[in-house]
Amino acid sequence: MLPLLLLLLWAEALAEEWRFQLEGPESLTVPEGLCVLLPCRFPGPYSSWYKYYGYWYLEGADVPVATNDPDEEVQEETRGRFHLLWDLSSKNCSLSIRDARRRDSAVYFFRLKRKWTSGYTSSMSSKLSVSVMALTHRPNISIPGTLESGCSRTLTCSVPWACEQGTPPIFSWMSAAPTSLGPRTTQSSVLTITPRPQDHSTNLTCQVTFPGVGVTMERTIQLNVSYAPQKVTVSIFQGNSTALNILQNTSSLPVLEGQALRLLCDADGNPPAHLSWFQGFPVPNATPISNTGVLELSQVGSAEEGGFTCRAQHPLGSLQISLSLFVQWKPEGGVGGVLGAVWGAGTTALVFLCVCFIFRVKTRRKKAAQPVQNMDDMNPVMLLGSRSHQHQFQRGMVSDHPAEADPISGDEQELHYAFLRFHKVHLQKPEVTNTEYSEIKIRK
Repeated sequence: MLPLLLLLLWAEALAEEWRFQLEGPESLTVPEGLCVLLPCRFPGPYSSWYKYYGYWYLEGADVPVATNDPDEEVQEETRGRFHLLWDLSSKNCSLSIRDARRRDSAVYFFRLKRKWTSGYTSSMSSKLSVSVMALTHRPNISIPGTLESGCSRTLTCSVPWACEQGTPPIFSWMSAAPTSLGPRTTQSSVLTITPRPQDHSTNLTCQVTFPGVGVTMERTIQLNVSYAPQKVTVSIFQGNSTALNILQNTSSLPVLEGQALRLLCDADGNPPAHLSWFQGFPVPNATPISNTGVLELSQVGSAEEGGFTCRAQHPLGSLQISLSLFVQWKPEGGVGGVLGAVWGAGTTALVFLCVCFIFRVKTRRKKAAQPVQNMDDMNPVMLLGSRSHQHQFQRGMVSDHPAEADPISGDEQELHYAFLRFHKVHLQKPEVTNTEYSEIKIRK
């Protein structure tokens, strides 16, 4: 009995001796979805006569979360995520946790067991608290060099804070620009982009999902694309009028003489193009009349008539727009005014004379249309002709056959002319008369 008692006392002494303190802090914090290492080193010598096993436990639980004992089961929740980093030669007993979850927040401790054929002894470490917090890290996007329109560039989205032992994250890109995916690793993804001018200031997003915990993080940047000017416009301000935009090259602009004119040139492009104004259509090395996009003309005259050109100069290319000014002259108040007055007076006098002439003609026609009242005042020849015609006219009304003319002496063969007027009687409009003329030839 005495040897057995001594053996039990020795084993109990060993058990007391194997209680040890964990190295490092008493508490650790890990972001959700990432990895954390609980450091552990057990003290004392070890013997090849025994088998040593390590166990990590959750405080208050009987089933370990990780162990190197093949005969021991571990918790379902931690299987595959919790690993005991066992190395007897270096006395390493650390616990690795990957794809950390919120419910992994707890207090843990380590137990060491030394087994032999008839039993085992064990020692327990101090306790260690683990807290799992929300993931706040975001992906990094790196762009080497400058993005230029039409030139391909390689962008990299990386998560250097993610642990390589965890479940590989899933990368996804979102952009309006033409892109193509490149190679990827567990912590990065490569994207090739060929930006266009319209892609400037648009968003590019890299999204990273950690499938082990269902957490997604992303980063969004605005693309800074360098491009040459695509269009140049000119806004025109004449006096107090509103702006008139000119988009086409070589446009014509009429301007009143002496009027103030303000030309405002604008162009796109990134970085902004240098704007300058030239008179006429300049050669490449011409001297500008304005080194800004604004051209002020206080009083437009003959010197300003002609072409003006706005040039937008950019490191990636230049563009320009031209317009032509046509000066409309004001009427002068000197000789021009006198000539205008003379022409006006002459025109008025001519109109007055025309009116008088028309009035005189109408008056004469009206007098000529009145019947002759006094027969004594008439020419004897005309009176004779008139009476003869009247006599024939009266006879024609009684008989259809014309009466024979009186014989005329052959010694006197003279011609006498007479004019007869016939007046038609209108019942409805008696004041309107028509005059008919007849000619009678009399042979003597």
